[in-house]
Amino acid sequence: MDLANFDYYLPPELIAQTPAEPRDQARLMVVDRQTGFRQGAIFSQLPDFLQIGDVLLINNSKVLPARLLGHKVGSGGRIEILLEQKLSQPNNGEYWRCLVGGTRPGIGLVVDLGDNLQAEIMAAETDGVFVVKFNQTGTDFWSAIYRLGQMPLPPYIKTDQIGLQRAVNDYQTIYAKADKIGSVAAPTAGLHFTETLLRQLKNQGVDIIEATLHVGLGTFAPVRQQNIKDQRLHDEMVDIRAETINKLINYHRQGRRIIAVGTTAVRILEGVVAKFIDKPADKDWLAPINLFIYPGFKFKLLGGLVTNFHLPKSSLIMLVSAWAGTKLIKQAYQEAVEQHYRFFSYGDAMLLV
Repeated sequence: MDLANFDYYLPPELIAQTPAEPRDQARLMVVDRQTGFRQGAIFSQLPDFLQIGDVLLINNSKVLPARLLGHKVGSGGRIEILLEQKLSQPNNGEYWRCLVGGTRPGIGLVVDLGDNLQAEIMAAETDGVFVVKFNQTGTDFWSAIYRLGQMPLPPYIKTDQIGLQRAVNDYQTIYAKADKIGSVAAPTAGLHFTETLLRQLKNQGVDIIEATLHVGLGTFAPVRQQNIKDQRLHDEMVDIRAETINKLINYHRQGRRIIAVGTTAVRILEGVVAKFIDKPADKDWLAPINLFIYPGFKFKLLGGLVTNFHLPKSSLIMLVSAWAGTKLIKQAYQEAVEQHYRFFSYGDAMLLV
């Protein structure tokens, strides 16, 4: 399956640089997968397209201020560190898997991040990913991260200092939980929801179920393999209670539509919950997955998808193509370009049912 099948031309001016205000005033393209019919709406009109008994699965992971800027101890060269996944601690220190940018980062490099926080590269993995040890641990480490860290906005969002400050709130879903911090990117389909909209959906008879997938480095990594079947995604940690798994399976058996809010929720549903179709979960799930969904994938539980417009040649556009069909997605994206929808993280949304 050729990578070129998932490419398209996007005028740069259609890449959203700020979110809609209010959040639920983003545009919404509603797509019927069976007929191909498409219609435009506003995201606040989402309840008009859902039914009593529908279930929304949302990802309540919270984005951590994962972007750290520092300088090489000795030469002073600029280094950027992006926290990705906390690792076990073989001895004193805080160990993380990180994306490290700068001139020739390598094993043994020590980076001064300010406020007595230093990082040392301990091991190299692939694609600019390293194992990094920090000299502070526990509450001291987290206090430093919250003082020094920035929100890890995608590189296509060109922002100034004011934009970075706004991103502390803009780049979080309203339902992100403080005890579920761990993503390096927001589950952006959820950025469109407001408290008012969630309340309206609940009053309409739509159940809202929460689970957690911490968005990892794979979000920033392009698909590089020309034959996409050769691509492997980074692991992402999923945290979901056994009770929630069994509830979702029961909803499916009752014939209720489970509509995922974002591609991360799809991966929770199809990568974890679907494992328990034939047997109930008897313990909570806290483990990584690296599910790569592309056309040909057999969905077991998904009944609909709320999602944004994704980057060309990305694993995310492959996922939506697997759900709605590559031809239909190409048509919908072309229409979105022609009608000047806003694209990517802060952009407009689609409902694929």
